[in-house]
Amino acid sequence: MKTIISVLATVFLLCSTAWAADGLITKTSNHSVKQTLDNLEKIVKEKGFTVFARINHGAAAMKIGANLRPIEVLIFGNPKLGSKLMLSNQSIGIDLPVKVLAWEDEKGTVTLGYNDPSWLAKRHAITNREKPFAKMAGALKKFTDAAVE
Repeated sequence: MKTIISVLATVFLLCSTAWAADGLITKTSNHSVKQTLDNLEKIVKEKGFTVFARINHGAAAMKIGANLRPIEVLIFGNPKLGSKLMLSNQSIGIDLPVKVLAWEDEKGTVTLGYNDPSWLAKRHAITNREKPFAKMAGALKKFTDAAVE
């Protein structure tokens, strides 16, 4: 019995680690895709962040005759923070400014997702900017928690 529990625990740990390793933080929203990103956009603007773009993938798909469930991305950033990270490794520019995606699944559940800043640090081998990454993580958590409530 102990062996079975040990094997199951190991499998669970490996699966959990693999799932978390993709670097995507997700949260279920109490709102539609549009309302969730409206909430987030309002919050980031109030905090002084620059909104660079909002892309409605569903609307774009309709132009080619494809029908997607609601799916939108908000792209925003803070040059004071992002520039510090790029000073360490410019490759992080592929992941900045920040992108937050909201989508509706086949059951109607709306999910909000974004890249975990600690995953970005690892991806770009940035080891000397703990404070900016922590600040980014805290802001994203706070902003996205408020957007989905």
